[in-house]
Amino acid sequence: MLNAAALRGVPVDLVDQNPATSAVSARQDAYIRAHDFEAPTVVFDLDMLRGKYDALTEGLGDAVIHYAVKANPAPEVVAALAAKGARFDCASRGEIDLCLDLGIPAARIAFGNTIKRASDIAYAFAVGVEQFAVDAEAEMRKIAEHAPGARVIVRMLVESSDADWPLTRKFGCSHREALRLMDLGRFLGLDVAGISFHPGSQMREPRMWASALDGALALWTEARDSGHELRLLNIGGGFPAFYGLALPETSDYAAEVMRMVRGRFGEAVTVMAEPGRGLVAEAGVIVAEVVLVARKDQEDLQRWVYLDIGKFSGLAETMDEAIRYQFETRHGEDAPTGPCVLAGPSCDSADVLYEKRPVQLPLDLADGDKIRILCTGAYTTSYSSVGFNGFPPLRSVFLG
Repeated sequence: MLNAAALRGVPVDLVDQNPATSAVSARQDAYIRAHDFEAPTVVFDLDMLRGKYDALTEGLGDAVIHYAVKANPAPEVVAALAAKGARFDCASRGEIDLCLDLGIPAARIAFGNTIKRASDIAYAFAVGVEQFAVDAEAEMRKIAEHAPGARVIVRMLVESSDADWPLTRKFGCSHREALRLMDLGRFLGLDVAGISFHPGSQMREPRMWASALDGALALWTEARDSGHELRLLNIGGGFPAFYGLALPETSDYAAEVMRMVRGRFGEAVTVMAEPGRGLVAEAGVIVAEVVLVARKDQEDLQRWVYLDIGKFSGLAETMDEAIRYQFETRHGEDAPTGPCVLAGPSCDSADVLYEKRPVQLPLDLADGDKIRILCTGAYTTSYSSVGFNGFPPLRSVFLG
């Protein structure tokens, strides 16, 4: 288990004095110690994933969990969650095929991307996918043509968010437009079943959901008053992972979110949740290597530490320094540290991970040292390029 003092690499201003603990499991630690790694590798503990799913299920109660496959589409991850009874939120035909190839019934799959080719809508409907997300008129008409009678969920726009990584306006539509789309869907013969939203990524406190839920309730109420028999509320993702700041216990967090949902919508509404990061992030740890430690000038206080992994090889979420990963090295807890700019190995000047807020790393960190990047089971392998600068895609090892 880790504590604040042991988190070599957590920015000083981000270390909570009493953080919730994050763990490299005993199984992961033993595997890492017993193996050499020629390239950056995610060591993923499937038992940690199963435990996180159980905790979320306990807290969410009767809510239906659809795992956001994009967070980590490894067949091992999807199969483990399928065995636990999860359903799946898919963003593409490829993700749908992944689930089908694993024997997951199409009825347990929702096509959650609001931007879909007409041919992919037709394919999904033909193989048995029944639910589609929509936030635009042209998309509604495509669904009506290629998936007649399908169940549709209208995605509303969340204008403000307290999330660590708020979403852009790419997805969702305004309150007024959502009502118009519901009317259109009904006219076109579709089953307008409910509404969805995404409050933003990494919602560290349940109270952060309040604004999005209030907006959803206003839309829900007006739609019901207009004659739409809504029955399904999709509260999206946003469930957090531990990146150095204290979090409530997973089951307590989920239970509080559900208390807020039921307090607004009552017990009759079917609630759907789409956790991704909150399920898989903490089950993965990347083993990487320090390639170079340098200073731009001998008088500089900050060192530049270059790793063999960067933005293009799995750490894309360091963009704008939004997700602040934690690091462990071989150096003891009492080793003196100093500020470092962290960068990747590629021949691209954009491949800088943390510069605005440098990380604290041991002063005697050296080329060739191994470094563990914690809570990296989400949005790492799936964001890794196929071979930028000739560097191989991020590897994975699955335990348990």
